[in-house]
Amino acid sequence: MAPRWSPDSWRSKPIEQVPEYPDPSALSEVEQQLASFPPLVFAGEARELKAKLGRVAQGEAFLLQGGDCAESFAEHGPDTIRDFFRVFLQMAVVLTYAGGSPVVKVGRIAGQFAKPRSSSTETSDGVSLPSYRGDIINGIEFSELDRNPDPQRMHMAYRQAAATLNLLRAFSQGGYANLEHVHQWNLGFVEDSPAGHRYQELSDDIAQTLRFMRAIGLTPENTPQLRSTSLYTSHEALLLGYEQALTRIDSTSGDWYATSGHFLWAGDRTRQLDHAHLEFLRGVKNPIGVKCGPSLDSDELLRLIDLLSPQNEPGRLTLICRFGADKVGDHLPALIRAVEREGKTVVWTCDPMHGNTIKAGSGYKTRPFDLIVKEAEAFFDVHRAEGTHAGGIHVEMTGNNVTECVGGAKAVTETDLSDRYHTHCDPRLNADQSIELAFIVAARLRREREGRPVPQVSVAAGE
Repeated sequence: MAPRWSPDSWRSKPIEQVPEYPDPSALSEVEQQLASFPPLVFAGEARELKAKLGRVAQGEAFLLQGGDCAESFAEHGPDTIRDFFRVFLQMAVVLTYAGGSPVVKVGRIAGQFAKPRSSSTETSDGVSLPSYRGDIINGIEFSELDRNPDPQRMHMAYRQAAATLNLLRAFSQGGYANLEHVHQWNLGFVEDSPAGHRYQELSDDIAQTLRFMRAIGLTPENTPQLRSTSLYTSHEALLLGYEQALTRIDSTSGDWYATSGHFLWAGDRTRQLDHAHLEFLRGVKNPIGVKCGPSLDSDELLRLIDLLSPQNEPGRLTLICRFGADKVGDHLPALIRAVEREGKTVVWTCDPMHGNTIKAGSGYKTRPFDLIVKEAEAFFDVHRAEGTHAGGIHVEMTGNNVTECVGGAKAVTETDLSDRYHTHCDPRLNADQSIELAFIVAARLRREREGRPVPQVSVAAGE
């Protein structure tokens, strides 16, 4: 039997990737204040998402999870949120209409403020300072003042998350997501790209379909699914003091829920079975995820599933696979076979970003689009060979016109990286690349559904 759980039982466990706050009493005061604040999301919403992820686990839907690498305080604004929402809607429409699959939409937004780092310190010109760990912890500028962890930043993160959620709910339910506006979602800088042209054609098809539906009496006014959508939030549960402060008992069920976001996950660096992060996640009733990298073997995965999803509930646990384009075939089949052999129910999703990060000759960290596509295709290939459901894709992306990942049909080159390299941490797909990837995945979904052979993908053509 698992030991008794409480929101603070993680504090008795070893922990990785935590900042060293210079004033523990100030940290405790902030955490106590946060514990008195209203929840950011609600238990009923988390249960709704879990039910939808249960459909994904059963092969009846597809999970689209994406958003910023690390949200920043400086870039918080209505235009940034709106542009993310527009591109995310476009991706979802492409996957739903062109791919023929219901799509569960989960953003990396309204909480994705903390980042794990490979080193606790960074050195420049002989000066060593704490590494930047996300705006909820410290600042990105290389100075002692900015890099010292500041607990007051948790207040700022909470306020930004609340404001972001408020705007996302307005966009989702207030008419902006109406499918009759599908043409208006295209961003100006995408319109002249190959992906933009394909999206315009798809928009025309959708408009024609909606005219037919209106003619037979199905309109946005009498069919809510046509005028609104559900967008859920997610982030890596890294800063556990913040997560504990926002963990509450649901009055209707008596269960504990993390109310900082609908869906939380543990990273590949913090998924140790006997450590703090999994101890926290095992006790909240939200749907949760775990990043699965090349170091994870089958036995450890099964122990991890038993710890986090002991009731084997559909939708409870999502396995986010991040191996690298050339390593999927070496690692994923054994994990799938172990899960199938033991009768475990999970959502399998692909993170094709983190395993494909390289350093360009210019010194910028980047991700080649062709490797991102290659890993996604390999993920589908393995699941097809094993007879299991490739349940989703998890990407770092933005609605902004950045130049951070190289390649794509409207090619970003290494020399372009310096033009608009705005990320605070890892490189993200821009809007054009995000939509192109959605078309590639949608084509694969349709072929899988129709049982047709899978041809070689032409990345340059976005086919």
